[in-house]
Amino acid sequence: MNESADASTSKTVAGIKTDDLGPAALASLGSVGLALYFYYVRGDKQRGQFVGLWPGTILGLATYLQLEQVKQTLDEHADDD
Repeated sequence: MNESADASTSKTVAGIKTDDLGPAALASLGSVGLALYFYYVRGDKQRGQFVGLWPGTILGLATYLQLEQVKQTLDEHADDD
């Protein structure tokens, strides 16, 4: 790679945020805890199983949104070239 390509790549990578999954990860962990609470403590197995499906959905949505942000950043930097 030449120096201009390295500089462009570094600039693009610097524009991508990597801390966006923090709240989603916390919400997923909270959902797991809530599912375990409903399932074992309250004995409401159906609600526990329903809430237990949320973490995958939350993380999948957060990942999709982060990938869209990466795509947008890459498109913006491609237009600059």
